[in-house]
Parts: sequence; C-alpha cells; structure tokens
Amino acid sequence: MKNTPVTIKDIARSLNISISTVSRALRGMQEIHPDTRKAVMRLAEELDYQPNQLAKNLAKSRTKTIGVIVPNLSYHYFSAMLNSIEEAALQAGYSVLVCQTNESYLRETTNIQNLLRSQVEGFIISLSRDTDNYEHVERLVRKNIPLVLFDRYAESIDVSKVIVDNHAAAFKATEHLIENGCRRIGFLAGPTQLVLSNQRVAGYRAALAKHGLSVGEQYVFHCDYTQENTIMQTLALMSLPQPPDGVVIISDRMAYSAMYAMKQKGIRIPEDVAVVSFNNEPVSALFSPTLSSISQPIQEMGTETVRLLLRELNATDTNIPKETKVMETQLIVRASSMRQLTVQ
Repeated sequence: MKNTPVTIKDIARSLNISISTVSRALRGMQEIHPDTRKAVMRLAEELDYQPNQLAKNLAKSRTKTIGVIVPNLSYHYFSAMLNSIEEAALQAGYSVLVCQTNESYLRETTNIQNLLRSQVEGFIISLSRDTDNYEHVERLVRKNIPLVLFDRYAESIDVSKVIVDNHAAAFKATEHLIENGCRRIGFLAGPTQLVLSNQRVAGYRAALAKHGLSVGEQYVFHCDYTQENTIMQTLALMSLPQPPDGVVIISDRMAYSAMYAMKQKGIRIPEDVAVVSFNNEPVSALFSPTLSSISQPIQEMGTETVRLLLRELNATDTNIPKETKVMETQLIVRASSMRQLTVQ
C-alpha cells in the first residue's frame, strides 16, 4: 500500500506506455487509440488517480483563486457579502482568499501585496474608511489585473463596480421621516472621503429641498464608524438649540450606538426623534425599538460582483469595457421611525 498519491508515471509504468500517452489519454485527446484510452481511464479509476490541479493551474498561470478585501468582517453587511461572493466563486470553480483592513489604508495596501504574492487571479475590494489615496489600486489597473470594487469605491478608478443607488436610498429614508411629521431632520454621515456617504447626504438634502424644508449644515455630522465617535457626535447633534425630530444614520451599527446615546439622555424614540438607517442587519428587527432600515440586495450583489470579475478573467481582450451595476434598495419600516402624530 502506498501512502503517496498516484501519478501519471505510475499509470505509465503499469501499462508500459509513455507518460505523454497517459497524459493525452486522460485529457481525452482523439489521437490516442480508443483501447489505450480505455485502459488508462480504467487503471486511473482503480488506482484512485487525482490530477495535481495546482500544478496544472500554475503551468497555465492560473491558480483559480480570487482575492477579496473588505473593511471589517464583524460588519454584517460585509460578512453576508463574503458569503455570497464565495458561493458564486465556488460555483465557477474558484477559491477565495479573504483579508480585512480594519478600516486602515496601510493595511489595505499590505493586503493587496500579500494577495499578489499568493498569485490570486483577480481582486474584489471594498475600500477602507481611511483610504483617500488610490495609487495602490490604480497600480492593479495599470497591470491589467482584473478588479471589481463594491459598496465603497472611488469614482476616479476605471474598473467595474457593484453598488446601490445611495442617493435614491437616502432620499427614500428622508422622505419617509418627512411623511411621518419630522421637520428638523439630522444626518449622521460617514467620513467625508467616502463616496457612498456623500451620495447619501446628497439624497437627504434633495428630499428636504423637494418638501421645502430648510435645514442648515449644523444638522449634518460626520462620524468615523467607531462606537465612541458615534456616541459623541449623536450627543452633539441632539444638543443643538433646536434638536432634530428625525435622524438618518448611515449604518445600522452606528444607529445602535446613536440610539443608545439618545436613550441615555432621556430622548424617546420615535416620540421625540424618529430614526432610519441603512443595511437592515438582522438584529435591527430585535432592537428596542425595532429599527427602520434600508435593505440592500446582498445576495444579488455578491453574485453580480463575481460575474463581473469572471467576465474579465475569461476575456481575451484586456480592454474589455467596464461596467457599473447599480442595485435598487428597499426601505423596511419598523417602530423607530413611526412617530405618533397628534392632531392639535
């Protein structure tokens, strides 16, 4: 009994034929005599021969591996996206190597270098909070390394992207608050360098303008996604001379911290201030009060991200046109935004 894997050399020796003949027979090439091909296939099955897939891929400069870089896997959105990406990749015969940046630009650049050394064929990336220099990503583009950005991206990088309509989503969330009687609506946004945050702020402002509401810049606060900073910014927002009666928050994780801060200050939700956020994390339906949130089609986004990357990986032309896939969102209304309106 041998503990080492069976090789084509073993099959060739057993049948007294050349290694090249065995190799061509296993690949089903027609030039091999049918009887020889049958004998090779039969013995390969008997000996439980398994081809060395890694060696085959490396010989073709193909590792069938995709590198995925996300800001933080503790965020439900990114862990759910990863599940969808990995499932779609596996169905296409690819493995996935995953790195997280923990919102660090330096760690993002290091992750890219490490994945390149691991010979990934392409990248799927969502940029970190701190990334405001895109040279490390542009370098991938110049080298014609297939790349797709999702969720957090830079408009200046000419690659395919999978995103949601952030402007429309924020417009929808803000208008929902207006329709529930809110007239002074604040926004807890993300860092100013994040495109999606700026798009959502623009959608919020567009909804206010449509309904003739004039809210000053003092009602827009930018947070860095940390719990401590979100609590600090929430308390500052709610301490304004005329505090908001409605707040749009850029993510559910920030909303949990913001609502905690409001409760500590004795502010009732939604009676004193109505709240809507983004991502529709599962715990939002269990929070008290339950949290109204914008739901994104995560499963479809992950599948689409892999489709766009495979499109480039399998293309014979390196100048394949880039594509931006914009997905629609849905507002899930729960208790946090349903103010009890009293007729005067």
